[in-house]
Amino acid sequence: MTDTPVSRFTEPFGLLRGAIAQVILGQESLVEDMLIAALARGHVLIEGAPGLGKTRLVRAFADATMLSFGRVQFTPDLMPADVTGTTVFIEEAEDERFVFQPGPVFHNVLLADEINRATPKTQSALLEAMQERAVTVSGVRHELPEPFMVLATQNPIEMEGTYPLPEAQLDRFLFKLTVDRPDTETLRRVLEATTGEEAVAPRGIVSRETMLDLQRMLRAVPIASAALDWAVRVIDATHEHPLVRLGASPRGGQAMVLAAKGFALVAGRPHVEIDDLRRAAAPSLRHRLLLSFEAEVEGADPDAVVAEVVASATARATRR
Repeated sequence: MTDTPVSRFTEPFGLLRGAIAQVILGQESLVEDMLIAALARGHVLIEGAPGLGKTRLVRAFADATMLSFGRVQFTPDLMPADVTGTTVFIEEAEDERFVFQPGPVFHNVLLADEINRATPKTQSALLEAMQERAVTVSGVRHELPEPFMVLATQNPIEMEGTYPLPEAQLDRFLFKLTVDRPDTETLRRVLEATTGEEAVAPRGIVSRETMLDLQRMLRAVPIASAALDWAVRVIDATHEHPLVRLGASPRGGQAMVLAAKGFALVAGRPHVEIDDLRRAAAPSLRHRLLLSFEAEVEGADPDAVVAEVVASATARATRR
């Protein structure tokens, strides 16, 4: 990365961010985080109440890229084959054979809309795709296109008709992002923009090849030993917090480091600093902490726990 100008990353990134911001108002941080996760070759879980623009955000991202787009509306009666595809028997004149019919997962960008409205069996159909970037149907492995990313939306778990995602699947999302209710001024802008002439996100801002190039550039960003040690202390601290029953897995550390590389590039730096890791901590870890029963009863906030863990790791670094 030292021989590659940071502008090769920041310029197309800025174009993408600006294109999406034209239709997603007042959510600049959310848009940036989603783009960082996508360029880190990660999957994103977006949580928020109905009507806050989660699906529109994903659609705007797909429109701004030249990537193929598939969508699955998750419902209680959805079957795994509706996601991955199925093998069908074809009988024609003197020709009988089994043919694989790919499902919507065979796209660069898969919108898993309201993923927590499907049963756990169907939710788990994405596990292999998210980890291996391939699916196995009838004993045959089928590779998915590159790049491949799942952008899933979900409603808050306390809403009627939702199923909690299993920990193994949550761990495969690089980021969990939350969509908050807009403030008064943003709400006014949204109402004005959506009740007049419809705004359309610019299409084809970056090509598939550019997306792959950006992903490679992000991976190549170096991280100093001290910053890597700090990330390790954060992950270790999640297992020591009194409100946490199960801390973050190594995937949480991987997610935090990869995202920090993206945040460093966006800030115009060709290397990772601890501030980049701090920025990446909450979206990387909030869905990976299994809180204790007492913490859940008290309504403990995972973000507050992450903040305490980050502060603990920082204090340890200061004492050394």
